[in-house]
Amino acid sequence: MSTKHIPVQSRGVSPSVQTAVPADRAARSLAVLRIVTGLTFLWAFLDKAFGLGYSTVSERAWINGGSPTKGFLSHVAVGPLESTFHSWAGAAWADWLFMIGLLAIGVALVLGIGLRVAAVSTALMMLMMWAAEWPLAQHTSAGEPSGSTNPLIDYHVIYALVAIALAYAAAGNTWGLGRMWAKLPFVQTNQWLR
Repeated sequence: MSTKHIPVQSRGVSPSVQTAVPADRAARSLAVLRIVTGLTFLWAFLDKAFGLGYSTVSERAWINGGSPTKGFLSHVAVGPLESTFHSWAGAAWADWLFMIGLLAIGVALVLGIGLRVAAVSTALMMLMMWAAEWPLAQHTSAGEPSGSTNPLIDYHVIYALVAIALAYAAAGNTWGLGRMWAKLPFVQTNQWLR
């Protein structure tokens, strides 16, 4: 089995003495990042669906009639979409879209399939959640501190960029079903599904 290497240039070291990093090490690192990120989305889905007692108590679980969006969206207190998010809070369509999104993104990332669709979906979900928290504001509409620690780059942006990078790097091909997925006829016909 042949191992590809990526050259790594070190300061002060001549090119003839440079070391090489196996490409499979980079691929495995991205696979770990993909799986861990996917499990983060799956955990959020499971906790909200079944009330595992972390961010959602059992009584408020989706399976027990609770709303996954009501608590978060009804407490939005900042930003130009504040009233829009309040009107969406607890709506059945918002609950279903949010939960399907969490589950689908989590499954796609863990299995390494449909990473392009997962990247777009993650970016859209994170954009909406970023807008709901509106980290640009230092104060809420009531004048209280917003709790924002960085006006532009927060965890929503990082999750979106991670999903995009994983899709771009075809990270599902290592420790995932990405190669098998890409060979399916409907995926070969519709490359955007890769």
